Amino acid sequence: METFLAVARHTSIRRAAAQLHITEAAASAAVAHIEKQLGAKLIAKAGRGIALTEAGRVYAEYCRSILGLMHEAEAAVRRAETGRLRIGVVATAGEYVLLRLLVSFRDRYPEIEVGLSIHPRDVLFIELLHHETDLVIAGRPPRDTGLVVRARRPSRLVVVGSPGRCPNPLACTWLLRGQGSGTRETTLALLDRLQIRPPTLTLGSHGAVLAAAREGLGVTLIHSDAVEGDVSEGNLEVLGVDGTPLDRPWHAVTTRTPTPAARLFLGHIVDADRVGAAAFRAPAT
Repeated sequence: METFLAVARHTSIRRAAAQLHITEAAASAAVAHIEKQLGAKLIAKAGRGIALTEAGRVYAEYCRSILGLMHEAEAAVRRAETGRLRIGVVATAGEYVLLRLLVSFRDRYPEIEVGLSIHPRDVLFIELLHHETDLVIAGRPPRDTGLVVRARRPSRLVVVGSPGRCPNPLACTWLLRGQGSGTRETTLALLDRLQIRPPTLTLGSHGAVLAAAREGLGVTLIHSDAVEGDVSEGNLEVLGVDGTPLDRPWHAVTTRTPTPAARLFLGHIVDADRVGAAAFRAPAT
């Protein structure tokens, strides 16, 4: 399964073999063996490369979930204090919320191996559904997925720009993150509610959007956690726009069966005595 997933990810036998440190012949034989077992064609030639068939795409989704569950099962039978914790986080929360929590968590549980996955919200929740990560910190999870919000931390979305550069933010360029970003979707929904069509500029990453706003390239909707320093130093100002600020708390999300290490982390981040103002709050029961 790991070989097939590598082939699916790279759409290349050669690159998959290089990643797995095996020969191309071995990778090709592994895929052929699976196809024979299943009685279905999983890959097909596409130009000079290969592409997944519809059967291949379906099988790849199952493989992701199965392998994710296997890794999760291995972690579940270890002592929580010596296990592994895979955290998925959106860029803003990773930089301004998670890092301070990780410092105290690592001090408290130094033997837990922590790995971080930083992606747009949509990608993170797909990883969580496939059990490829143990816990996600991001915006609200999609409905009807079976994912569970274990804790929340208050946060607001505000519109910011370079001081004096955008006296009328509704007529300025609005700076957007890339596809899959929850903040991008919220920004576009806000513009729809305001019934305006200002110029927009997609810069992709959180850092690029923030830097562009500082330089006066436009305005952006962003979590207040990310701009506290810039606002206090005068690099950015919060702009008055109807409908803002927006209440958009951070969510700590797991599957219905969190791993022992994930449970320890959840217990840690809601412990205000240990983490202070950075603490999350467990949802009311």
